[in-house]
Amino acid sequence: MNKIKITVKLFATLRENRGKILNLDFEENVTPQKIIEYLQIDNKDVAILLVNGRDGSLNQNLQENDIISIFPPVGGG
Repeated sequence: MNKIKITVKLFATLRENRGKILNLDFEENVTPQKIIEYLQIDNKDVAILLVNGRDGSLNQNLQENDIISIFPPVGGG
């Protein structure tokens, strides 16, 4: 299988011990779910998932140079 480049942008608490912007190589047919697992992020810690700036789904196949943004739940009030 070929490798594809994916940019992962992490926000707020998800950046801790991971970084802000990650440029990663994955096998083709990778999904946001597989990337979240790779980064050891618990699904309950993912409140918003964007793929190329639009609502994304955990199971969609990503393409070369896609950008995924992952936001945790925001507390406060």
